[in-house]
Amino acid sequence: MTDRTAVSQEIASEPRILIVPGHDADDAQHWQRAWANTRPHCERLDLGLWDNPHRNTWVNKLNLAINRQDRPVVLVAYGLGCLTVAWWAEYERPAINDPVVGALLVAPPDIDRPGIDPRVAKFGAVPRRELPFPAFLVPCVEDRLCNYRTAYSLAQDWGANFIDPEDSEQETGHPHDKRWPLGEVLLNRLLRNHARPRPLPAGAHARGAVHGGLVEGTAPMRSRSTPL
Repeated sequence: MTDRTAVSQEIASEPRILIVPGHDADDAQHWQRAWANTRPHCERLDLGLWDNPHRNTWVNKLNLAINRQDRPVVLVAYGLGCLTVAWWAEYERPAINDPVVGALLVAPPDIDRPGIDPRVAKFGAVPRRELPFPAFLVPCVEDRLCNYRTAYSLAQDWGANFIDPEDSEQETGHPHDKRWPLGEVLLNRLLRNHARPRPLPAGAHARGAVHGGLVEGTAPMRSRSTPL
């Protein structure tokens, strides 16, 4: 194998970061735009129908975006984008870590709340099946559609590591800011986890093998939050 071929294969193995916006994508999530403009191998999806999102249309567009990649994929979703990711996993039933090797899920909306925006309510009921890839879930109490308790419940059902920004000793920033330091930390850990794959122990349950040790020194998420 030539050096050029080795470098080409190494580049191809670096995950593509697909950003899945929420339904108010034109007005918020400035960090997503900044990441798409500055991070390598990063693309912000245009799911369309922003004024009246359609669940199956969004899921199909996400599926097409994932399937056209020639490398592993890390998903970064905000708001209604989180439910789009969950529905994609529910419909497609991908194998563990194939093709998606990780996800950062931010401020999933509480669609069971009475009086919720009808555009969001159409994405229910939320799938509760465990996701077949490592994930971080971060609530956003400043987001009017996100409920802390519901976000924690979703993290448990999806097998995601729940991250409470208030528990962090680092600079966290805000998910509506142009710069979001906590998000950068979590995304880099997903990428680093992919770069150092761990073999599945003989007879290990998929959940423990995939999610365990995602953050160094922590167990699979069952506590209030995963420490940074």
